[in-house]
Amino acid sequence: MPILIFFVAHWYLSLFVQTFYLHRYAAHKMFTMNKFWERFFFFLTYASQGSSFLSPRAYAVLHRMHHAFSDTERDPHSPHFSNNAFSMMWKTKNIYNDVLNKRVETEARFEGNYPLWDGLEKFGDTKFSRLGWGTLYTLFYIQFATHWWMFLLLPLHFLMGPLHGAIVNWSGHKYGYQNFDNHDKSRNSLFFDFLTGGELFQNNHHKLPNRVNFGVKWWEVDPTYPVIWTLDKLRIIRLKKVHA
Repeated sequence: MPILIFFVAHWYLSLFVQTFYLHRYAAHKMFTMNKFWERFFFFLTYASQGSSFLSPRAYAVLHRMHHAFSDTERDPHSPHFSNNAFSMMWKTKNIYNDVLNKRVETEARFEGNYPLWDGLEKFGDTKFSRLGWGTLYTLFYIQFATHWWMFLLLPLHFLMGPLHGAIVNWSGHKYGYQNFDNHDKSRNSLFFDFLTGGELFQNNHHKLPNRVNFGVKWWEVDPTYPVIWTLDKLRIIRLKKVHA
């Protein structure tokens, strides 16, 4: 039971910071927050993703490129230019590292207006940090695992952030239905996206990239939106007036 609780908690905490902070805040600025909460959620992103921590700056740049070049050869992660999900994410990893380490000069329209915390970003990308988190996950499993097969879940913990990205970008541009003709391959894969926190409403999102609720039809449930709505009512964040 402790292993199951830990896995589910890690899955959904990592998922929440990716969709709430990295995607909807860092990449799209769908809402605002003060410096304290920006640093709070930055640290929560680091702690939740752990060994697979993703830089908000690099994530924002790649995601803006994804929208600009959706399902073309310049898309950092289109499944239509890769043989499988692994090769797609390996390509994404290489582009991410180039952007993170500033080995390439990106277009000005993809830069700026994202949260920065240079010290934590650099530390989160170190081998010491990634191996440290991986060691903690392993020690937890050694302490609480009751069957050998439970250890097969460890690689998922190690790569939790990229795993979520692989599911969203592969499935969300290959499988499902379309509400809109966006001149790309984006799809809505689920009616109730409890697995990826609303991220699998890719067709809706590519049509309405500034809409904070990824569900459009009444039966499309984005489970992250009620959390964002609550945070706005608590004045932790401030939703922008226009989302479409």
